[in-house]
Formats: sequence, structure tokens, C-alpha cells
Amino acid sequence: MYILGIETSCDETAAAVVKDGRQVLSNVVASQIEEHRLYGGVVPEIASRRHAEAISGVVAKALREAGLAVEDMDGIAVTHAPGLIGALLVGVNFAKGLAIAANKPLIPTHHLRSHIAANFLAHPELKPPFLCLVVSGGHSHIVLAEDYTRFSVIGRTRDDAAGECFDKAARAMGMPYPGGVALDNEAEKGDPAAFSFPRPHVEGSRYDFSFSGLKTAVLNLLHNAEQKGEMLNRADVCASFRAAVVDMLTENFLKAAQDTGMKTLVLAGGVSANKGLRTRLTAECEKKGLTLYAPPLSLCGDNGAMVAAQGYYELLAGHTAGPDLNAIASLPIDKL
Repeated sequence: MYILGIETSCDETAAAVVKDGRQVLSNVVASQIEEHRLYGGVVPEIASRRHAEAISGVVAKALREAGLAVEDMDGIAVTHAPGLIGALLVGVNFAKGLAIAANKPLIPTHHLRSHIAANFLAHPELKPPFLCLVVSGGHSHIVLAEDYTRFSVIGRTRDDAAGECFDKAARAMGMPYPGGVALDNEAEKGDPAAFSFPRPHVEGSRYDFSFSGLKTAVLNLLHNAEQKGEMLNRADVCASFRAAVVDMLTENFLKAAQDTGMKTLVLAGGVSANKGLRTRLTAECEKKGLTLYAPPLSLCGDNGAMVAAQGYYELLAGHTAGPDLNAIASLPIDKL
């Protein structure tokens, strides 16, 4: 079964063809990073315009590289939520038109479910149930994947997402967009014990996160040093800050695994590319006899292959939509 996946939730225009939810036949991504770097972050209006300009060519290239035509597809999957509403609308409307013209099923696909599905493309043996840590610029969730299309959120951030925290700290240190990547690279050169940052806990919840206090702590450190004319070792700040975020994510994730009895753990989302997080989770899972899966770096960011992979399982579950499908800026992972 061939699924065409289309992704336009933020600043990547992407399309891919995947066979049977596991085999990538093509995966095309048109990035806008260089343009948004001029502004220090994603400008929603610019992102929407660039999606509209690129999407036809990206989809055509994905089909061409797969050696297939739209008539060969068994369904057209598209990210309809969550994300930047203008960006999502470009992908949703293009997919609707293509599905109607080719008389193919239209498959609405949740962005976070797709990030989890990226692991299916790299690990053929991976099957639910498993526990997943989904970390990105806009989301930090601990999710129980009961099946391919049934998810329960057992932990989440109460304020900032981990990726947002990384990006804002990086921006405060004058690093270029995307800040989280730059901070991660700089942290590799620093001492994670050089600065003491807080590891906040959410009272009454074992699995929820709160990153706003940590973000404030690093901003205060930087501002106080600037006011005093002091020079901080940036690599040490990055390493210490990353260690705090990684500690918080790892601690709650492993507590959830212990309490649920899950032995299979999965890492997903853009922040799954973070070197510190991958290294720490790998080491902890080895010590505890847990199996950890993480997507390859090429599938950590937004891409069409992950959408097509999840779209395959949504189609099998009968989750299709009509021409009235709309984009949704915010939608829980356990909703369609």
C-alpha cells in the first residue's frame, strides 16, 4: 500500500511516498531555515507564502523519485494539526484538491503522531504498545502508545516546551536560528557542572514538566553578567543548561516507564536529535535493561515520510476525511 504524505505545519515544505507504513520510497524537504534566520525565528506569514510557492514542486518531486504517479497512491495523508494555522492550510488545501482530483482517500494526520511514526521507518521491529517521549519546539509530552492510532498523554509541560526553552536560551546568547541546534553543538565543548541551574518539579504530578523557571534562571544569569560586565564561558553555560533540561526530561520519562511497567521506550520530535538527550537516555536505558528507540537524525525534523507512515495506520483504522477537512492550530494527540 502506497501513501503520499504532505507536511507543512511550520517552516518545512515536505512530501514523501512510503510503502506499507515502513519503507521510504522518497522523502523531499524544502527548507526555509536560511530565510527565517534573518528574523531570528519563524515568521508565520512568510512560512505560509513559501509553502504555497513550493508545495506543487515538492509533491511532484516526491512522486517522481518514488517512480510512481498519484494514481498509484492508496491514500493521501496530510498534517492537519497542530501547527501554524496559515502553514497548515496550505498543505491541507493542496491535499484536498489532489485527493478529489485523483479520487483517493484523504487522511488527516496529527503532527505528533507522525513524529512518533518516524521510528517505524527506521526500526521495522518496533510495534506498540510503548512509552514515548515527544520533545519539540512546541511540545513536551510523555505518551503511552497503546496502538498505532490510540494514544494517552500521561505527562506534559505546564508552560514552555523543552525545544522552546533551548531556542530562547540560545537567542539570549546571540546564537543563530535554529537556536536549539546551535546550543547543543556549543554544549559539547563545555562543562555541564560549571553552573547550577534549577530542576523544577510540578507539585502533585510525577510526570509533568515545567521549564519556565529554568528558562528564567538562564536569562537572569546572562543579564546579571552583562550588567556587571562579566564574561561567561558560553560553552559552559550551554552545557550546564542542557544538562538541566536533559535531567528533567529523563527523570520523568523513566519514572513513567517504571510506574507503567513499559520496557520499550521511544524518543521522538525535533529535540530527539539533541546529543545530550540521546546520550543520557541511551545510557540510562542500558543500565535499567530497557529498550530505547530513536529516529535517525534525518527523520527527527519535520518531513513527509513520517506523515505517510502514520497516514498508513490511520487509513487502516478507517480514519479518513472529506472535502470539509480543516486545519487546526492546537489539537491533543489523542484526538483526531
